[in-house]
Amino acid sequence: MSSHREAPEISKDPAADSADLYAFVSPDKPDTVTIIANYVPLQGPAGGPNFYEFGDDVLYQIDIDNNGDGVSDIIYQFQFNTSVGNPETFLYNTGPIGNLGDAHWNRRQTYRVAKFQHQAGRIVGSNLVCPPCNIGPLSTPNYEALAGAAVGKLADGERVFAGQRADGFYVDLGAIFDLGDLRPFEQAHNKFGVSVPPQMNSPAPGINGTKGLNVHSIALQIPKALLTKSGVYPTDPSSRSSVIGVWTSAFRQKVRMLGSNGSPTYAGPWVQVSRLGNPLINEVIIPLGDKDAWNATGPGTDSQFTHYYNKPELAGLLPVLYPGAFPNLDALNKSGKPRADLVAVLLTGIPPGVVPGFQNSMGTTQADMLRLNMAIPPTTSSPSNIGLLGGDAAGFPNGRRVFDDVTTIEIRAIAGVTYALIDKSYKPDDVATVVHQGLTSGPNDLNAEGTAQFLPGFPYLGQPYAGWDVPADDTPTMVSSY
Repeated sequence: MSSHREAPEISKDPAADSADLYAFVSPDKPDTVTIIANYVPLQGPAGGPNFYEFGDDVLYQIDIDNNGDGVSDIIYQFQFNTSVGNPETFLYNTGPIGNLGDAHWNRRQTYRVAKFQHQAGRIVGSNLVCPPCNIGPLSTPNYEALAGAAVGKLADGERVFAGQRADGFYVDLGAIFDLGDLRPFEQAHNKFGVSVPPQMNSPAPGINGTKGLNVHSIALQIPKALLTKSGVYPTDPSSRSSVIGVWTSAFRQKVRMLGSNGSPTYAGPWVQVSRLGNPLINEVIIPLGDKDAWNATGPGTDSQFTHYYNKPELAGLLPVLYPGAFPNLDALNKSGKPRADLVAVLLTGIPPGVVPGFQNSMGTTQADMLRLNMAIPPTTSSPSNIGLLGGDAAGFPNGRRVFDDVTTIEIRAIAGVTYALIDKSYKPDDVATVVHQGLTSGPNDLNAEGTAQFLPGFPYLGQPYAGWDVPADDTPTMVSSY
């Protein structure tokens, strides 16, 4: 997944686990940028009575670099506080929750937002309210209204929302982690001599592993002029000053102690335990031995990991998993040439002259950040879910929109499609230009399976699935044995 459970330590700590990050010019308010950071991944909607929430003991950040050094120039910092109205009941709510002040809502969260800029910090929002989790038609009878009332405003004019959303990330998780068996191409997989079910010998559509699951989102909608170094509204797509780098990070205090009644107390400095910029980096590029260390560091020191981008493990595996399908990639791998294309796309941004009319570079500092050229307007007519690969400069890797098929984009890039941008003599394998995970009907499909509820406006990710609604039927789950 984009960054769900991507490293050994953070997989045990979902409240601090950054799952997805989005940054895009708001299609309905193009003078603003929307940034969404997701946490608490893989929520089963029916998971009561202790429904999901942000961690009161976690410090969440959205970080913005506007000068290209991989260090935060603007930080939005979020801290949450949970209160219980009636500790004598086990119930999350004792009746229908009609509004955010409803006395029937027994366990609620509020939060405050601090903003740091020019080495100074101040509180820009306090006592902001998260909506409840979406429980069902009796407990949360008008969820859309509850969520809408939880959209707040910060002191500098930013819009803010923090609460449960439907997970918009789509991926065929089960197939990908079953030794890279992409269902649309599984007939070509080498299968390692294993006797497999007959259906694995024919192409099949993908299955969305995050279908029906929720996350917790922190969303900001920020006027563009507040994000540039100069404070000037960006209008020139060819200018470095129009580009920002974005990442999210989460921190825990160094010491946790349990009292005799089981209640924890915390002490010591904050320590970074999670971060996320581009999707799938710690998931796929960084190997197991460095994943926890990557989560504990900032983008400004990412040059220590560049060798993993120059020789990605997945590029070496594709010709093995699909014999004969990637001869040109295989030759490229064996040549030992570094993957400067991936370093540009994922670590420095794409400089001018590589893709005609496009750039999102902030310089030569190698730092994993989601880079967004804010002067490129949103694509409002027939956008492509494969972003720049599909000729849509408003999509990934120019930031990331909620509907971008980042898994397909990155598989194609690693398979060699983007190498042809820096070496005109290289011809990508035919399959590299069409490989996909089988979850969309084509590049203009913005409603991949399980994500149909994207919203046209802030906070863009759909209303969360209700516990009462899922599973959608009572068909017993198949238990497979091969």
